[in-house]
Amino acid sequence: MKIREYGVTIGQLPTGEKNDITDVPDVRVGHVTIQRELEGDQEYACTGVTAIVPHGGSLFREKVTAASYVINGFGKTTGLVQVNELGVLESPIMLTNTFSVPAVTQGTLEYMLAGHEEIGDTTGTINLVVGECNDSSLNSIRRCVVQPQDAIEAIQKATNGPVEEGAVGAGTGMVTFGYKGGIGSSSRIVSAADASYTVGVLVLSNFGSKQEFLVDKLFPEGENPLPAVEKPTDGSIIMVLATDAPLSDRQLLRVAKRAGIGLGRTGSHFGHGSGDIVIAFSTAHKIPHKAEGIAETRTQLREDHAVMNQLFAAAAEATEEAIYNSLSQAKTTTGRKGNTVYAFPFERFSNQ
Repeated sequence: MKIREYGVTIGQLPTGEKNDITDVPDVRVGHVTIQRELEGDQEYACTGVTAIVPHGGSLFREKVTAASYVINGFGKTTGLVQVNELGVLESPIMLTNTFSVPAVTQGTLEYMLAGHEEIGDTTGTINLVVGECNDSSLNSIRRCVVQPQDAIEAIQKATNGPVEEGAVGAGTGMVTFGYKGGIGSSSRIVSAADASYTVGVLVLSNFGSKQEFLVDKLFPEGENPLPAVEKPTDGSIIMVLATDAPLSDRQLLRVAKRAGIGLGRTGSHFGHGSGDIVIAFSTAHKIPHKAEGIAETRTQLREDHAVMNQLFAAAAEATEEAIYNSLSQAKTTTGRKGNTVYAFPFERFSNQ
């Protein structure tokens, strides 16, 4: 269940209809989940791929405005340098485990080449964006079970329906605050004058320790009997923020920074070994790959209008709630070497 079904309300802004990133019109999400026994002593595949697709058309031919923000740079991503240089996104945003970034990049490339004969021939190359977290507590990560075809399938499965959350896709083997984490999503609606905009966030959560988790501290002593996993590393989180608000890439960067506030509200201090990264995009403008004119005209929000503060608040609230949803939607999971990560007992918290 989502965290709101336990009676917990985050923030003050209203959510979208699904309370997912897919509340932003035409944004799509797809997963491929991999769970199976492997040859070897208690080796197990517990991983996957998640694709976030900004719109249903050709992303290469109709790019969207984008930005990224690195809170703590202990992460292995592809494509963010060019995103920040040019302020556009031209491929799906792909999420997976650390050692599967090359395979997912290859699969995404194959998918985009198959639909765009001009890439690398009559025009330039393509910038692919892939983010990761380390799922080696549950996944036999050295086996590199994710294949390029899994990335292609995740893109093909992407829909604008309710987002499947928890231990699915890239989140299958992730651990958050010592409990089962993974994929979480949430959205907010902001209104100003006659306009209404949606901010949606999807997270791949894999960070923090039990001692940091603020919700865990709300239990009376001894009321939470479930053991928490103590990982040898700090973990990571990828936060993907989508909006239909007409923002420039610089304004998107400002909004993306506020996702870090939502992350901090859950108890994170952005640890030394944690990759805390935000990737943000706006669907308000489609930027053609080729155009005849020397200039382009677009609408963007005024910086000094009150709606910007609402967008900042929306980013913080939706990120915080997405993280909680990644926990509340997850199921207890057993992986490699018999390691078990328990789902956090929100049902006990709701009865306090």
